[in-house]
Amino acid sequence: MMRKIILAATAVLTLATIGTASAQDGTVSGAAGGAVTGAIVGGPIGAAVGGIAGAALGTAIDPPPREVVTYVREQPVAAPVVVERKVVVGEPLPETVVLTPVPQHREYSYAIVNDQRVIVDPRTHTVVQIIE
Repeated sequence: MMRKIILAATAVLTLATIGTASAQDGTVSGAAGGAVTGAIVGGPIGAAVGGIAGAALGTAIDPPPREVVTYVREQPVAAPVVVERKVVVGEPLPETVVLTPVPQHREYSYAIVNDQRVIVDPRTHTVVQIIE
């Protein structure tokens, strides 16, 4: 039993450290890896539970490229926005927050919210990174 747990933990850590991919690819490989790991540990039921957990792990938010962070860090402070809730990576900003696109990287935008520079996915308004 201990050997199965060690094998499962190793498999999960290996899957978690695999290079970046698109969110859809991450979900698929996360689900597949989780199912295999779950099957090793708990049989068919473990496969189902592991597949769900692996899919969640596969959709983790990848940090933006360094040049995006550098660009956002160097921009002058525009009109900051205040929202009444804490800004959290993985959570969307209110739709009322105006986002500024990052040139050359249209998959990212940014805003200054609650005195923090945040990089955002403009399609979903989801916070990708908070620049400290």
